[in-house]
Amino acid sequence: MPGIKTLIDSHCHLHMLDLVPYEGSLERLLQKTRAEGVGTILNVGTSLDDREIVLQMAKQYEDVYATVGIHPHERLEVEPSETQLIEWANPSKVIGIGECGLDYYYHEDGNHYQPERFRRHIRAARAVKKPLIIHSRGAPHDTIRIMKEENAEEACGIMHCFTESWAVAEQALALGFYISISGIVTFKKADNVQEVAAKVPLNRLLIETDAPYLAPQPMRGKKNEPAFLKYTAAFMAELRQIDVSLLIEKTSGNFNRLFGL
Repeated sequence: MPGIKTLIDSHCHLHMLDLVPYEGSLERLLQKTRAEGVGTILNVGTSLDDREIVLQMAKQYEDVYATVGIHPHERLEVEPSETQLIEWANPSKVIGIGECGLDYYYHEDGNHYQPERFRRHIRAARAVKKPLIIHSRGAPHDTIRIMKEENAEEACGIMHCFTESWAVAEQALALGFYISISGIVTFKKADNVQEVAAKVPLNRLLIETDAPYLAPQPMRGKKNEPAFLKYTAAFMAELRQIDVSLLIEKTSGNFNRLFGL
């Protein structure tokens, strides 16, 4: 896929963005996004409530795709079954399963319900042959262990907003996963993320906004949006000492290859 000129935001929550500056119009926000060089957005589902919303947005806009899943932060009385997850992933514009994974940082008791939920997502992804979008915070060892035990490499996928160590990144890469770097890499004290961002093989690297969260420098403090991806791309290119056009070509090509686009 040589010659790709547009950025791809590999992880965004369009349905959570503040549209007030755009007079309530998602179309206007997307017009600005395209003007800033972002050609594709992966709109990531996180809950039962947003499942239909992300799908409808993907159906409405050609350059928007969707995933379905339950974020580890979500507390549910009844967990979706593997069969339900498979059914939700059937539409053609749903190209992945997640956001799923483990987060013990905010939920110290998360190990009571999160691991089995994570396992169901992996099994569903393997069944439908669509990549996983994995969230891992404060649980690197359990995340990798469950990925191995459930043969997550058969689905492959993305370690989203990666903030773990290089040693953890190496294990994920060994399972065939891609490492996605967010605007955190631009933060002054993000030495750990910068080390990983510099070391990940260029053919396994992705970039994301995770908007509306984690706006990169120089937009830090503002609500993030896909148009800000260019700042992360520029920082990453300088960090890796390559031309930004090459970074765009490789990361966008990686995304298209992973999702078969």
